[in-house]
Amino acid sequence: MNMTVAPSGPTATTSAMHLVGNVLWLVLSGVWLFISYVGSGLLMCLTIIGIPFGVQSFKMAVFALWPFGKAVIPSGPPSAGKGCLNILWLLGAGLWLALGHIFFGLLLCITVIGIPFGLQNFKLAQLALWPFGTTVVPLSQVPYGVQPVVVVQQR
Repeated sequence: MNMTVAPSGPTATTSAMHLVGNVLWLVLSGVWLFISYVGSGLLMCLTIIGIPFGVQSFKMAVFALWPFGKAVIPSGPPSAGKGCLNILWLLGAGLWLALGHIFFGLLLCITVIGIPFGLQNFKLAQLALWPFGTTVVPLSQVPYGVQPVVVVQQR
């Protein structure tokens, strides 16, 4: 007897929902956030000291462009070096980038359709303030027992 098994529903459905969420996100705020992260990254890369901050900004630009279905997890134990880099980041660009996320979040929360995207912007504002010591991974690759810092998914 030849029996075929249907592929697992949640994975296919979840992937489709992430695609829809990412396309809507791209139109509503992703492009503008991407431009702001790339712009700040280019400014930071003008000096040799700013290159690590610029690279971090470029990583966050890609995440801000297509965030649904991804999680931000700690990349290792906390260290004084990461703390110092985060403080410098906060003073240089983090505050302004977080304010951009808060602005878009408030703007999107005006409409009922935009509320889920506004809430995601508020989550990303936290990451914009303190990015060093974190890594962006697909939701399927979050290690067991690791608590994500930020999870961008649709409800």
